[in-house]
Amino acid sequence: MFFQITKAATPLTGCRRQLILRSLSSSTNNIQIEVDNKTGFATVSMNRPPVNLLNLELINSLTRSMKEMEQNKSRGIILTSTSNSVFSGGLDIKELYRPDVQRLREFWTAFQDMWLAWYGSAVPTAALINGHSPAGGCVLATCCEYRVMLPKFTIGLNEAKFGLVPPPVVRISFKNVLPLRIAELALCQGKLFTSNDALNIGLIDELAKTKEEGYEKCVKFLQTFRKVDPVARSLTKQQFRGKDLDDLRKGKQKDLNDFVEHVTQDDIQMRLGLYLEQLHNRKKK
Repeated sequence: MFFQITKAATPLTGCRRQLILRSLSSSTNNIQIEVDNKTGFATVSMNRPPVNLLNLELINSLTRSMKEMEQNKSRGIILTSTSNSVFSGGLDIKELYRPDVQRLREFWTAFQDMWLAWYGSAVPTAALINGHSPAGGCVLATCCEYRVMLPKFTIGLNEAKFGLVPPPVVRISFKNVLPLRIAELALCQGKLFTSNDALNIGLIDELAKTKEEGYEKCVKFLQTFRKVDPVARSLTKQQFRGKDLDDLRKGKQKDLNDFVEHVTQDDIQMRLGLYLEQLHNRKKK
């Protein structure tokens, strides 16, 4: 693993912080980590332009970053994006379309591990959703304990529109945040919610006008644990999330096999191919 001192791509101006900034990745610098020495809070920023699509490498970097923050005894983590318009565009469809099956299996195993790391984190987490957050981006956000979102963006699980059935690892954190009835309808409809609608149904906790304001709101949330014993806090969190985590660990192989079998079906591959063709044609215009 390679770490490099560098300058922030999109610094949080107006936030008076002492920072150690590193880029995490052996080659792609697809994650940036900022640590506030005063608070002990780390900001993990996805940095895979243009829209932070979750490919195998970015997923692995997200998992490594969480494990490193836990090892370094970070007091809180804020997950965000260096983009000004997209938090994460979700799974990289190129990982799913006409895949090498071995890489596809590696990809989904990595996604499972990322979910286990972020959903089960011993460290308090907050998502600063500073752009659109469909599909896998929504999964990441709902893994966090608190969500602050900027206006005029969308968030949700829209897999059904691609003919994909959301696997358990995709559904669990979504269901943990929303009332069951709302979660069921949203998943069946493949619905994306506006920032305001997401606030109204409880998918996010707060709105912020700017990224700087959103950062301060995330910090304020993380500071609510200052006087709480970290071990007691972590164990209490595990009592709420432990069954979900154990269910995936026990059913990990079945979940992997089911996902690979589903994604490689001819009709799913056809839908994914049409979607990629539409994207290609859109870029030509």
